[in-house]
Formats: sequence, C-alpha cells, structure tokens
Amino acid sequence: MQFLITAYDGTDPQAPARRQAVRAEHLAGAERMYREKTLLYAAAILNDAGGMAGSAMIVDFPSREAMQAEWLDNEPYITGDVWRKIEIVPCAVPGFCLSG
Repeated sequence: MQFLITAYDGTDPQAPARRQAVRAEHLAGAERMYREKTLLYAAAILNDAGGMAGSAMIVDFPSREAMQAEWLDNEPYITGDVWRKIEIVPCAVPGFCLSG
C-alpha cells in the first residue's frame, strides 16, 4: 500500500539545528528504504527563503501498521523532533511511474 507523507518542520528558532543534527541519519535511512523499494519518491519542502521547511515522501509498505513499525517509529526526523506536523494519506502511484 502506498502513502503520501507530508511532514512539516517546527518553526521555532531551534528547528534548523534539530534538522541538521539528525539529517545524515535521516538520509542514510532514506537511501536504505530506496534500495529496499519502500521509498518511491522524496522531496524537500522549501520555505520562501529557499530553506528546508519539511519533507514530502511517497512510500510503499504492506499496511499503515507496517509503515509505522518499520519506519516511522524510528525515523530520525520524528525521534529528533524535526517534523512537528505530519499528514499521511493513502495514494496510488501508476505503474508507469515506477522504475527498476
């Protein structure tokens, strides 16, 4: 089952430092998920100044519960208090958009 995750960083003055502190760990996890084909697409959400303000991801897991247990419970941007607002909705990516 595929899900669209839209996650927004906190807007407090410490938010950029929290993101930077766990960014390498987040990117390493995203690379692993991409290799395992659970991460289909990812993008940074930018603010008006061009700085990072959040993330958009399309992921593929057997169920929402599996996504929670296998990824979200350990996602550095969640455990590191980077993402403050997270929206999760089911979605369907057409087969012709998927590669390799």
